[in-house]
Amino acid sequence: MKAYAREEFILIVPALAAVAAFSGESWFLGLGQAASLIMAALLVAAIVMASVRVAKHAEHLAVRVGDPYGTMILTLSAVAVEVIILAILMLDSGSKTLVRDTIYSAVMLDINGILGLAALLGGLRYGEQPYNNDSGRTYGVMILTAMGISMIVPEFIPAAKWHYYSAFTIFAMVTLYALFLRMQVGQHSYFFSYAYTSSDRKQAQPHEEEHDGDGVPMAFSIGVIILGVVLIGALAEIMSAFLDHGLEGTGAPPALMAVLVAAISAAPEILTALRAALRNRMQAVVNIAMGASLSTVILTVPVMEAIALINGQPLTMAMTPVQTVMVAITLIAAAINLNDGETNAIEGMTHFVLFGAFVMLTMLGL
Repeated sequence: MKAYAREEFILIVPALAAVAAFSGESWFLGLGQAASLIMAALLVAAIVMASVRVAKHAEHLAVRVGDPYGTMILTLSAVAVEVIILAILMLDSGSKTLVRDTIYSAVMLDINGILGLAALLGGLRYGEQPYNNDSGRTYGVMILTAMGISMIVPEFIPAAKWHYYSAFTIFAMVTLYALFLRMQVGQHSYFFSYAYTSSDRKQAQPHEEEHDGDGVPMAFSIGVIILGVVLIGALAEIMSAFLDHGLEGTGAPPALMAVLVAAISAAPEILTALRAALRNRMQAVVNIAMGASLSTVILTVPVMEAIALINGQPLTMAMTPVQTVMVAITLIAAAINLNDGETNAIEGMTHFVLFGAFVMLTMLGL
């Protein structure tokens, strides 16, 4: 146990950062906007550091239980981080569009960024990488349905009746996810796994095969995940104050905070997906990227809508025309690319170019 605990000493850094930031908040804020931005950047780094350890132990659990349970643990741990940060920032800032913009940013980052880059690098190394195309189709239609109900239809809901549709959205998302979860771990679990052939295994370098976490006790990993999530919540609380003060009056893009939240929660997933792609394990990449997108929409929406109902303050969930077009292009491209059971560098590049377009549009404030 001591050997495992030594690896977690890195969590002391974000813990000390949280203590220092909380105790010296007034002093740091008094130093001006530049100092606040520096502190915000340091706290973001601390959050990423803690989230990487959370993802590492989620990955240990994933290796122990195997697919599809493994990637489900990975995506749920990332979504838990995102929901905690998002709830704290939303309550602090009072922004009505933060949830919408964060979910949109997460979908762009997961499908176009993570899946695109992983398929591009994996394709350049191995050519065509196999996976179970049932998973791509299932994830795609679930994401389309969830985003349509929660982020397109609200455009047509009268303001006076928002709470009725908000309650329906919560029910619809919970029902969808309950059925999906039953399918993912039950009779259709084979949709989300792939039986690699001996030739597939030989392509991967022997030293790159995954053996991480084989000896780590499950209880220890669960404890580190809980500790990491608590630390992330504390760091997000103080980080929002520094970031708000630092960006005040700078003309920064309105969606910058949303992109930051999505990037923080996705940081560990990026590393995991890239490692899987370079080990010729594209099924894990598809499960992580598409599963994270689905989990973000289908789990974040009901939690945030419930908070809105409790506070009596409606959220702006309807996407802008630009966001709707980008989501439509992304899901159409994913439906075409994830339909034949193999990915390649060209398919990866199409998604990565879409990710570049998302970054450019965000910088332009669209």
